Amino acid sequence: MSFIQKKILFLLFLFPLYISAQQTIELGDINRNANSRVKQITVASSDQNILNLMQKAFSVHGAYDLSQNGNPAFTIRIQPVDSAKVRLEIESGRPSKLLFSEVLSGRDWREASLSAIDLAVTKTSGLPGIFSSRMAFISDRTGNTEVYVSDLLMLGVHQVTKDRTHSVRPSISPDSRIILYTSYFKNGFPDIYKVNLASGQREVFASFKGTNTGATYNSMGTSVAMILSGTGNSELYLSDTKGRNMQRLTRTKGLEADPTWAPDGQRLAFTSDNAGKPQLYEIRRDGTNMKRIPTNISGYCAEPDWNPVKGNLIAFTVAQAGQFEVAVWDYSTGTSRVVSNGTGDAIEPTWAADGRHLIYTERTSTYQRLVLLDTETGHKGYLHEKAWGNASQASCAPRR
Repeated sequence: MSFIQKKILFLLFLFPLYISAQQTIELGDINRNANSRVKQITVASSDQNILNLMQKAFSVHGAYDLSQNGNPAFTIRIQPVDSAKVRLEIESGRPSKLLFSEVLSGRDWREASLSAIDLAVTKTSGLPGIFSSRMAFISDRTGNTEVYVSDLLMLGVHQVTKDRTHSVRPSISPDSRIILYTSYFKNGFPDIYKVNLASGQREVFASFKGTNTGATYNSMGTSVAMILSGTGNSELYLSDTKGRNMQRLTRTKGLEADPTWAPDGQRLAFTSDNAGKPQLYEIRRDGTNMKRIPTNISGYCAEPDWNPVKGNLIAFTVAQAGQFEVAVWDYSTGTSRVVSNGTGDAIEPTWAADGRHLIYTERTSTYQRLVLLDTETGHKGYLHEKAWGNASQASCAPRR
């Protein structure tokens, strides 16, 4: 079976602040007290909804331990101020000493609380917060595969499309305001659509002869990479943000798919079976110096996603021992390693904005579920319950 046939079958399977602040200590002072790899913390709030949110976020993160064994490094408290404001307080020591206090605002209590959690992560670990990020994903909970958007914990979920047809591969813009996705809406062929999340306005982004898939923005939001097959073979193209000024990058006998940008926007990685089996390749944005990435881990490597912070890392999907796993290629060491663990297939990896966490789809014969993986500790946390329904193909960006 050819790579493109496998890809089609694979897709078909997936179808069925304004801020006011009062600081009592500098960030660096807090971080000097928090140098352990996993930090034991206590979370507190007088509001049960906020407390539940905190417990879920810090439980799935991977850098925190809520087990209450021993003395916690920090007590993180988030208290409601009004319906759209909360106060974050970080305490440490015995007796407790207030290290940091700040009031954060949002459109509602949930958004304000997620911003507070993200700030707490930064203050106690030095890592960028990720939970208020905007995430696009695919779900078939209505009977059709549609595009949805939410925060990283899948709260306040909003259904973006209601096409009643196959929608796949959403890609959110770096400013989290636009989603590009592929849909069979309108003419029954895969075209790329662009939807503005604020206005809900949708327009056709690419509708050329053949297939139009895989659209993704560069980190500056100024260019889009995509796969088009108008020449009879799927090739890698670039365009501006309006789908114009097309530039063809590849001219191979193979089939290309899954483009992803390097953080500096000067290179792209993608999947190609030019050598006979799907492998990862890189190419400069001017179409020169195409070469295979020597992952040397599997005869099937696909779905690359370039780390937005650490340009030496690319996450991708590999076939191993009869199932799929998520692996990470490291340019600095010239090695690959499998990072996923657990039940079923691990596919469709995408990096969170901190460059440490991956979101991937865990797929079994009965469900598809989004997983947050801490690539440093190996901790895996589920972003939603099975009862929520199938979810897959995540793409995320910091909310702005």
